[in-house]
Amino acid sequence: MAPRIWGESTHKPCRRLYDNKSFPKGRSRRAKMSYWMFILLFLSVIISGISVLFINISGKNLKLILSFSGAFLFAICALHLIPEIYLSGTPNVGIYILIGFFAQILLEFLSEGIEHGHIHVHKHAGHAFPYAMMIGLSIHSFLEGMPLANTGTNSHNSLLTGIIMHNIPIAMALMTMLLKSHIRKQNAILWLIIFALVTPLGTFMSYAIGQNIIGNFSIYFDRIMAVVIGIFLHISTTILFESSENHRFNFIKFLVIMLGAGFAIMSM
Repeated sequence: MAPRIWGESTHKPCRRLYDNKSFPKGRSRRAKMSYWMFILLFLSVIISGISVLFINISGKNLKLILSFSGAFLFAICALHLIPEIYLSGTPNVGIYILIGFFAQILLEFLSEGIEHGHIHVHKHAGHAFPYAMMIGLSIHSFLEGMPLANTGTNSHNSLLTGIIMHNIPIAMALMTMLLKSHIRKQNAILWLIIFALVTPLGTFMSYAIGQNIIGNFSIYFDRIMAVVIGIFLHISTTILFESSENHRFNFIKFLVIMLGAGFAIMSM
């Protein structure tokens, strides 16, 4: 029996993780999304945001939660997302990672860094709502949800877990900022619900786009994933670099960071 020659197709150095061969017999190449994913994305934001109304979450504890989520995001990028995106064989994915990284810098001029725990209290006449912050945060969350539409990747569950963990401290910071800015409680909850819908909306829109692409739709998802990896790298490194105050070693924060990274390793 002749030995199998690896890479018989010259334009694909490795098998795609989500081509036709990656799916069991009878399963559609364009896999259907689970409603549970939308429910988890929505409820994780609502529950964590509403918890601020009943639990006094100090800035110190919020930083610990951020440190855990930042370490988990960075670890899944290194262990799951980056290796898989380069194995896909899509050219120039590194450029799209850079686009995501620098796009997040621009988004933070609108969001004021609330993605990594910066809470800027807005006290204007009439308690005006900080629309620019919400627009920047919504664009950030919408982009993060887009690659979740591709359920055929090995790293899908890690990506979903990372986004949920990332959104939990964001929801807490958002509600804290709105309440301290003297936004009415009912209006704050309404904006929290809107924010909770943005990431699922990004997933749904990306799924609709993928369903209507003719040809190799996986390249589209590779590029979107690369952009989100760039966003994750910016967010996670910013959180980790800001985790130490005055460059002093904090054993508790270091332990929390190690736990976040360890949790990502366990999910492999």
